[in-house]
Amino acid sequence: MPFTSLGLSPALSKALADQHFTTPTPIQQAVIPAILNKRDVLGIAKTGSGKTAGYVLPILMNIKHALRTKNRHVKVLVVVPTRELAVQVTEVFQLFGQALPETIKSMAVYGGVSINPQMMSMQGVNILVATPGRLLELVEANAVHLSEIETLVLDEADKMLNLGFKAEMDKIIGLLPTKRQNLLFSATLSKDIENINQILLHDPEVIKITEESSSIDTIKQLAYLVPEEKKGPFLRHLINKHDMKQVLVFAESVFQVDAIVNKLRKNNIDAKAIHSKKSQGARTEALMNFKSGKLRVLVATDLIARGIDISFLPYVINYGLPRSPKDYVHRIGRTGRAEASGEAISLVSTNELHHFEVIQKKMGKVVNLIDSNGMI
Repeated sequence: MPFTSLGLSPALSKALADQHFTTPTPIQQAVIPAILNKRDVLGIAKTGSGKTAGYVLPILMNIKHALRTKNRHVKVLVVVPTRELAVQVTEVFQLFGQALPETIKSMAVYGGVSINPQMMSMQGVNILVATPGRLLELVEANAVHLSEIETLVLDEADKMLNLGFKAEMDKIIGLLPTKRQNLLFSATLSKDIENINQILLHDPEVIKITEESSSIDTIKQLAYLVPEEKKGPFLRHLINKHDMKQVLVFAESVFQVDAIVNKLRKNNIDAKAIHSKKSQGARTEALMNFKSGKLRVLVATDLIARGIDISFLPYVINYGLPRSPKDYVHRIGRTGRAEASGEAISLVSTNELHHFEVIQKKMGKVVNLIDSNGMI
């Protein structure tokens, strides 16, 4: 099924072809016609399934019919949990928006940087992609008004609700007009999502794409039994022995991320950290260098990693196991995308063995566990 059959304009179809997108993903096939028809949508699909383009393309189609508006009164609001995701989503809007004959201005706003340039740049914005805290700051400063929002998108709604954004989201929703299109996208269908679905969505089209098992099959999974105190040396051993390039390492805390990076760099392995305590400039530079292959190792927390979208990532390493089996699948799903092979490696301490068994049971796959004793 080509994109043209989904109701997209020739200009957008050509832009897709220029970017070598020829066939829509399952989530795109389902959500694009629904959004074009102004339906509310609850879309559940794994990260990397094409959700962003799935809502960006029909929103661009719909907004071009309603571009006339008061200054600083945006028409489309996309709320996301992290700065990285805000930038990533805005890049997709800008990439396809420039293909249209109409001028559509989209912009990302987020904390951690000066608010003044963002306030000045709000002139003429049609589509705003925002993190909740900075959005409320801009509203309080009268830099943006939400009374004419026609479409609201909550992207990565599962993480936003789990991370304690509820109070801010309640304030934001209270500022929006009652009559609007609501689009919720999430990697998982949790109780939080079901609750907000009941509050926000009117007769929604519920679209759930379950592809996790097939995508996992393209990923080579390995685990090593490693004492906690030896995980650092063993990580460096793996990277050097296999001459790994573009390695994404997941750690549990900001402190642990920094400690891992410091040890890697002391051992002449080019690595950088990306977490909430880093400046936006440092985070953007690290991510850009990693995506381009200039940076060998990127060490990240789960939250920040939501904004890391790389088509062909060869290695993901779990320095420690995530609390949730779903987060484990999400982590390793960063590799093995677009039917490409990838390798996911977990360093498991004795204390984590039971939890690793639970993860395997939930995932429906057995991962080969190798004793690292004597390997270094």
